[in-house]
Amino acid sequence: MSQNGPLLSPAVRTSNSESHPPLEFDGQPLSTILAETLEYARKRDYTGWDYGDGMSSRLLQALPFENKWVNLVVQELVKRPPINVRPLFLVEQRRNYKGTALFTIANLNYHHYLDARGEVSTVDYLSEARQLADWLVDNRSIGYHGFCGGHKHEIQHLEKKGVPNDPDVVSTSYAVKALLEASPYDPIYAPIARTASDFAVEDLNYREVDGGAKINYHMNHPDTYYTLNSGALGARLFVDLYAHFGDEADLERATAILDFIAAHQADIGGWTYRVPASSSHLSMDNHHNGFVLDGFLRYRTVTGSSRFDETIERGLEFYRTTLFDADGAPNWDESKSYPRDIHAAATAIAVFSAADDLETAGRILRWTLENLYAGNGRFYYRKHRFFTVRTTLMRWAQAWMAYAMSEYLLAVARERGTDLDVENSMTEPRPSR
Repeated sequence: MSQNGPLLSPAVRTSNSESHPPLEFDGQPLSTILAETLEYARKRDYTGWDYGDGMSSRLLQALPFENKWVNLVVQELVKRPPINVRPLFLVEQRRNYKGTALFTIANLNYHHYLDARGEVSTVDYLSEARQLADWLVDNRSIGYHGFCGGHKHEIQHLEKKGVPNDPDVVSTSYAVKALLEASPYDPIYAPIARTASDFAVEDLNYREVDGGAKINYHMNHPDTYYTLNSGALGARLFVDLYAHFGDEADLERATAILDFIAAHQADIGGWTYRVPASSSHLSMDNHHNGFVLDGFLRYRTVTGSSRFDETIERGLEFYRTTLFDADGAPNWDESKSYPRDIHAAATAIAVFSAADDLETAGRILRWTLENLYAGNGRFYYRKHRFFTVRTTLMRWAQAWMAYAMSEYLLAVARERGTDLDVENSMTEPRPSR
């Protein structure tokens, strides 16, 4: 047994004779672990603490003055300790916008999984997904050119302070994905999601540049550097809209953004967090490389195009062999192993599931359950060399793992020939260009 939990049982053979870890952990089906993870969130109304929520400290808010450096100190003090100090700082718990989008998709995926297997549950996962999708609509950011959303707490950036509902392309991209996947169940979702294209073009300053195009990460993004992973998720937003509505302008924008990002792939196959690389303390960190690959993989799935095949294969090889150890443990970046982060593991499980590399996805899932699973549907945040941070973050840990496990379950079900009757035009590939 591992230090943090029991081992997965030995691998079994799938119907196509490829070997993957089974859908079981210590005798408990992975589907049950997913159900318990969703239950953990549902019982708490999908609210909780988050990674960068230190500005929600009521102690900080009670100060008779405001100072950027004080804000940054408190924000980092709340984020970094090995124990959860948020209760001491009176940090408020909220729903996170991107987390809600991930929980929407996870509930939908589990509904489809159970339906395909003919299983009946006492929980109406479709109803849960619709309620969460409605919340995304009701709590979208207002005053912009189209549908968008962002964190529900303040964030202190070096440049300026992000305020609640300040929209960003990452949160909006996942919300668009959630609404489009829920669109067969309510006619309002798709038309609302459609307007996100206008938000991305007008408010996030889509612009053509040498070698492709750029899009801003958020409303406070300076012109002195560019964030690559957010650009890739902006491209995914356009691809998802193109898959659903067929507007060639969306595809052209996605292609141009990905052209620019592909040109900045390093020789070893990964991407730095920003260009220029010197503008960030992050290098080729794990989960942000996953975001980049997610955008490229979605483009290939929808279009059938081979335009980025070499980029994808080089990126996946770097991701698989450099950013993960052989046992599935996530490395922090291309040069550091620790800390091993739940977000990195969860992102990779979803990405490798989308890439049809279920062996790698399963290996990472195995490591995560052995090392960061607390039981009863609850996941820890990070594992350092000598200790584990046993804080549970609702978006960073719970939402991402619910989403990742649901994507993995559906990918395995499809590989094994299960008929997943998902009424969603996003799943229909469009002709190659």
